[in-house]
Amino acid sequence: MSERTGKQDEPGLGRRGFVAGAAVVAGAAVVAGAALTGTASATPVGGPVARGASSAGDTAIAFTHVTVIDGSRAAPAHDMTVVVEAGQITGLAPSTRTRLRPGVRTVDLSGKYLIPGLIEAHTHSDGPDAVVPPLYPLAGVTTVREMQGAPVHHRWRRQIRSGTLLGPRWLIGSPIIDGAPSLWAQDVPNHISVRDAADARRVVRRVKKEGADFVKVYSRLSREAYWAIAQEARRQNIPHLGHCPDLVRITEAADAGQRSIEHLHALLLSTSAHEAEVRRGLAAVRIDPDDPSSLSRYHSWFQQVHPLEWRAVRGYDPRKADSVFRRLAAGGTAVVPTLSVHHTLELPDEVPDRAEDWKYLPAWQVESWPDQLQALIGGRTPEQARQIREIYAHRERLVRELHEAGVRLPTGTDTGTGYTVPGFALHDELALLVEAGLTPMQVLRSATQEAARLLGLDAVGTVAKGKAADLLVLDADPLRDIRNTRKIHGVVAGGRWIDNTEREALLAAVQKAAAEAEPPQEEAAAVTGCGCGGHP
Repeated sequence: MSERTGKQDEPGLGRRGFVAGAAVVAGAAVVAGAALTGTASATPVGGPVARGASSAGDTAIAFTHVTVIDGSRAAPAHDMTVVVEAGQITGLAPSTRTRLRPGVRTVDLSGKYLIPGLIEAHTHSDGPDAVVPPLYPLAGVTTVREMQGAPVHHRWRRQIRSGTLLGPRWLIGSPIIDGAPSLWAQDVPNHISVRDAADARRVVRRVKKEGADFVKVYSRLSREAYWAIAQEARRQNIPHLGHCPDLVRITEAADAGQRSIEHLHALLLSTSAHEAEVRRGLAAVRIDPDDPSSLSRYHSWFQQVHPLEWRAVRGYDPRKADSVFRRLAAGGTAVVPTLSVHHTLELPDEVPDRAEDWKYLPAWQVESWPDQLQALIGGRTPEQARQIREIYAHRERLVRELHEAGVRLPTGTDTGTGYTVPGFALHDELALLVEAGLTPMQVLRSATQEAARLLGLDAVGTVAKGKAADLLVLDADPLRDIRNTRKIHGVVAGGRWIDNTEREALLAAVQKAAAEAEPPQEEAAAVTGCGCGGHP
């Protein structure tokens, strides 16, 4: 087993290139580095924010005359009152039947819509303390699953729980566990390469001891190492999830207890009549172990894999797909589509030149995205570009069919890759899922109740008495237009009510912190993240 690249101490992820978080498609994290990683003494945005405390300490607050969309399949409930106290929902009833005790603060939300706080199930968070953690709740994302855990994430979680940092609930995975040679080179910290079953078992025990909430498996694992991880994870009572390794069938991963499959690559292969042929081609893909650049390794990966994806798509078998999808549904294995990163790498002509949300990240970081993207996708012929656009359209079809078959589709973005802003990127993902054919109600459930089930968090994901008070208040109906999730009136994060005025002030503080962030000392487009982009 090779040692984890990089250092154990902070900064946890180091420099990021466009490939971070994307797993080839997903590939592409932002160049971040030590200059972006905050220190424990950094000034928290907005001051102490204890989860479970309202803005008036433990004083109850009642949100009245609001339409509640509770995250389940239930129809919207109009003119409701939601009472929050000590970080919990303690009351939920029609306003006409609610009698509040003296001293309860009231907030009239007539004409507003209240939904559960959104859940982001696939991130690679990297940046200053004063920027990244607060952006999630300020964008309405109150729970995050971190797919490449580092010491900085554990520190953020401790600070959030202690009330010294504004941020989301955080589930934190292990470093990426990949085969050898890995898609990641030495220029990217926080991944582990394993060569055999003994290595794999030791790594599972190690990451559990280090505090990981789950084991993150990756694309280049051998079959032997993958089965060892699955068996040891079960023995250690820690979930394993992530990519479906190239040499493992998706149904085998589901049978092995893999909780979620990240991205849509493995599904192209498993639903194709050309699977045997494509699998032979995939087994022949080679990564140069002497290539010192992760960005270069990923570019090579794209070049080898896109023809295989195209061959897989041309052989799509609906009956085979239905059988695979129903097997996933029956076993409870979720699929996190991450359409956002697929869209960026496969439809680059549609990538915007600018967006309002980008002001919350350092300018030097945002300005690096086009060059990083070009480094990943450069060299495509017009015919290859056309084929890759069709591959993306096929991914949208798979999303529809997965949903129709009853497979859970929790929402995730691969935030940490280029063109994604923490928290705000999830709203773009919701819109892409609607474009793929899901209804706004179905998408909201994916971003709340279904994501909570995947994460094993019973306390969040729905609006109900006894649930945690993680809530999002909107100015417009998200069921009429999913883009209305961006029209945020206020957020309840761990019981604390952040109204529009305070939210704007906190966002201004984030913007200022981003503008003052120094660029990394080393110039390079190193990459980190989940690197899942180009394989079927």
